Amino acid sequence: MKSKDRECPLRADAGGITRREFCGASLAWGAAISAACADGTGFGAMKQLAWAEGGAPKAWPVTCRDVMLRRTGKSDCWSAMLAFGVDGVESDITEEMALPNLFEGDSSHGLADADQQGRLREALAKSGRRITALCMHNRFDERADEELEWCRKTALAAQAMGIPVVRIDVVPRRLSRDEFPAFAAEMMNKVTHATVETGIRWAIENHGNTTNDPEFLANLFAAVDSPNLGLTLDTANFYWFGFPLSDLYGIYERFAPRAFHTHCKSIAYPPEDRDRRRPMGYRYAEFHCPIDRGDIDFGRVLGILRKAGYSNDLCIENEALGGLSPEQAIETVAREVQYLKNLQATITESGRFVPVVRA
Repeated sequence: MKSKDRECPLRADAGGITRREFCGASLAWGAAISAACADGTGFGAMKQLAWAEGGAPKAWPVTCRDVMLRRTGKSDCWSAMLAFGVDGVESDITEEMALPNLFEGDSSHGLADADQQGRLREALAKSGRRITALCMHNRFDERADEELEWCRKTALAAQAMGIPVVRIDVVPRRLSRDEFPAFAAEMMNKVTHATVETGIRWAIENHGNTTNDPEFLANLFAAVDSPNLGLTLDTANFYWFGFPLSDLYGIYERFAPRAFHTHCKSIAYPPEDRDRRRPMGYRYAEFHCPIDRGDIDFGRVLGILRKAGYSNDLCIENEALGGLSPEQAIETVAREVQYLKNLQATITESGRFVPVVRA
């Protein structure tokens, strides 16, 4: 069996019990969370928990990237969300304001005008799901004016739909690494100032060879005069970049106060590779894996987010679904969803674990 399929014990923060013991003991917690959603839509009560007025959520919605939905083989995105058991999605948006992965048969939803927004609003209400973030794939240094206009339109649409966050790319495509930091700061100031009245928050994903650098991120946040610029915290991408496993949690703690959105993702390296500095992207295709099979301790991650007052979703990004059948993909993601829901029930608002009740 490959290492990425191995059984990994929970870390010491969870009391030193094994995953098998934890999952068995926490079924009651998972059932309690599921029962909170049993309001006819399957989501309304969870919204009351997760978006309580005046502070961080009592329970974060568990979502996924909408690009994963077609892996279910379902005929529409709503059936796919139901099969995965997610509370909603991060949704890709194009420059034409299309949402290509929110599909119903051969058609898909969009946000280009009030009619499209109304149809999507009705479909979300009927399904009991929500969009927790939009996802843009930007090319700021190739076409700054066009990107700024796209951001402005996206912010207005997000505001109309009650979507709080937009995930963005801030990476060099044309400029040199030396030229890019000053450009990125200027561009992010323009984006945040142009959209300040919408209240939309812009969440840069840490990925690639630029925004996985903590110093680049820290300098960029310091140079942009806006509380609406933050991070899509991708848990695996710092690991992919080459940081040793033991260094990840300090990085998460450093940036958790700026986290507006997450990508929950993991890698399962052989033991000898976990706590050393590795080349960027080291054997990722071989060792990327579901979050409950990887090296990253998500109990610890969730504790860090809770302590920092994080208030959006836990968005699963599983890039290991490509070789799976629809049935296997559904089983894998549904297991990840329940894993995150169970883990949430073991964490206090201060970010500390509470004891897991044993059967």
